[in-house]
Amino acid sequence: MAATAPNRAGRWRAALTALALAAAGPAFAVEPGERLSDPALEARARDLSAELRCLVCQNQSIDDSNAALARDLRVLLRERLAAGDSDDQVRQFMTVRYGDFVLLRPPIRPETYLLWFGPAAAAVLGVFGIVRFFRRRRRGITPAAPLSAEEKKRLETLMEATPR
Repeated sequence: MAATAPNRAGRWRAALTALALAAAGPAFAVEPGERLSDPALEARARDLSAELRCLVCQNQSIDDSNAALARDLRVLLRERLAAGDSDDQVRQFMTVRYGDFVLLRPPIRPETYLLWFGPAAAAVLGVFGIVRFFRRRRRGITPAAPLSAEEKKRLETLMEATPR
């Protein structure tokens, strides 16, 4: 029994170490050579790169992605910031060049309504369909009317004729 306590502690340590390494993985996407020397400018670059989608991975920001294109976009973003562009100017430059798809949170406008409201509409329609299905199903099941004397006699005849 005493041998299991240290074993459990070792397992916990290993699990916590693995968790810490997994959580730190995306932090290594920005390479040291990409970083700006000005900490305030670098912080702005990190904030902006967290808002931009990796066009290769599509489910990650360029800040989290190790793809070559994501690296190029991070470098381009830092060049624009170093040149004196504001955050909005950098976003605008990227969307003019790559479209709204490059933004992880695209603006709400008629072209993106389906993107923003489509999932909610699909969920509402799904719930409506399920409710309608169960209501129709419940209406279709009615208690059987009692058998008439003629039906009882026919049932008995059929049951006797059926081999067991």
